[in-house]
Amino acid sequence: MKEQSKKTVAKKKFFKMVFSRAGIFVILILIQLLVFLGIPYYLKEYATFIYSAMSVMEIVVLVYIINTEGNPAFKMTWMLCVMALPVIGTVFYIYVHLQLETRFVQNRLAALRMETEPYMDQDEKVTEALWASKSANAQLSYYLSHQLGFPTYRNTEVEYFPVGEDKFASMIKELEKAEKFIFMEYFIVEEGIMWDTILEILKRKVNEGVEVRFMYDGMCAFDLLPYSYPKKLQKFGIKCKMSNKIRPFVSTIQNNRDHRKICVIDGQTGYVGGVNLADEYINEKERFGHWKDTAVLLRGDAVQSLTMIFLQMWDVDMHGVEPYGKYLTKKAESLNDRLGYVIPYADSPFDHENVGEEVYFHILNHAKKYVHIMTPYLILDNEMLTTFIRAAKSGIEVIIIMPHIPDKWYAFAVAKTYYKELIEGGVQIYEYTPGFVHAKVFVSDDDTATVGSINLDFRSLYLHFENGVFIYDNPEVQKVEEDFQNTLAKCHKVTVTEVRNRGVLMKVAGQVLRLVAPLM
Repeated sequence: MKEQSKKTVAKKKFFKMVFSRAGIFVILILIQLLVFLGIPYYLKEYATFIYSAMSVMEIVVLVYIINTEGNPAFKMTWMLCVMALPVIGTVFYIYVHLQLETRFVQNRLAALRMETEPYMDQDEKVTEALWASKSANAQLSYYLSHQLGFPTYRNTEVEYFPVGEDKFASMIKELEKAEKFIFMEYFIVEEGIMWDTILEILKRKVNEGVEVRFMYDGMCAFDLLPYSYPKKLQKFGIKCKMSNKIRPFVSTIQNNRDHRKICVIDGQTGYVGGVNLADEYINEKERFGHWKDTAVLLRGDAVQSLTMIFLQMWDVDMHGVEPYGKYLTKKAESLNDRLGYVIPYADSPFDHENVGEEVYFHILNHAKKYVHIMTPYLILDNEMLTTFIRAAKSGIEVIIIMPHIPDKWYAFAVAKTYYKELIEGGVQIYEYTPGFVHAKVFVSDDDTATVGSINLDFRSLYLHFENGVFIYDNPEVQKVEEDFQNTLAKCHKVTVTEVRNRGVLMKVAGQVLRLVAPLM
């Protein structure tokens, strides 16, 4: 009987897995792949005609890829796919690049930027002071403001959180103070201590008359939250939506995840960083050892940009004009020189600008003494790899802290393929032995830092919606560096010998996967 019971339980688990949302999505994707593979098989009597047509199509696609704008790494990967698998690669490339939804989102975001532009104006007195302080940062300010609509602010307090637990404790206090509105946008949300605590506050605030909008990435519908979860929150009075819903047959917009982490309270307080709303981020659940993450609180004028960045994303699938002005607060009348300069910024896969990468390039290219980095992934294009090595060879101390316990073995395998070249070029690489580093931090020369959601990989730098904050001449930058040094004390320095002696399987897997790294 016990044996029969075990079989019944196992069968139920199997069917639950197969017929779950995740199982159904996987099956749909497999069917999609089988269609690509099955066409030449079931139409084999027309094989000669089909393959001739596909050969012509392959050549046309290759010529098109070569002449498109964009990163050469993506071009090379697509060309490899098309040449190695002519039928599948060609059809799949056409399928990916003939998507009406991605074009709609691109056009809608461009329109929303025009609508919000009056609320994102640059105070010229701020930039004039920045030119006098550090002209290189003034150039970055000009780029972010004039090219992308992200102004530079002063009169903004910054508070840095070296672990997710600290951010969580702070956010609970600030959410409790909300009187007008709460805007939240996160990549991962999972029921547990962290989210359940926040949700109870949000429900209570709605009953107090506070407007609450909550947006999370559609990838959560795979196995973290029910697909109908927005309806559940809407019953509490919370305005909720999924961004980039997963629809395998219809669109490839799901390749562009909303990886941002934003919380705005009353237009006066805002949070950014790497911390999502799940228990591993506050070490209430252990997945890969100790979870090292970071976040930043902004209080003051710069929160205005976070409000606009959130509303732009929220309004992508909406019609009409948002009353943006009602969500903005009055800027400070007097100047606090001690607080320096703050630039909240966002990145979109559809704006033809690699904003996150440009900020990282700027810090590396203008450092005088050091650039210290924490990142969970290291999958670099040639430009970033060259910039790292050039900075190190110029006498700049470049140190990268990576996880010792990875969350994705395949991403770690690819990262390892860069270690040897980086180390031989003078870049120092350390691994955080207590567990997993999820922080995305650059800090330089005791006066400049950026904290956000942007990883050092192709997905974050080119394919995802991301956000961060650039901080200059603010006393909190020193705390970022202090945290880096404290973290470094718990790390193991990676040597070239160690890299050479890694397992054969890891070497081969990394080298093979690096061929398709831009599409991972």
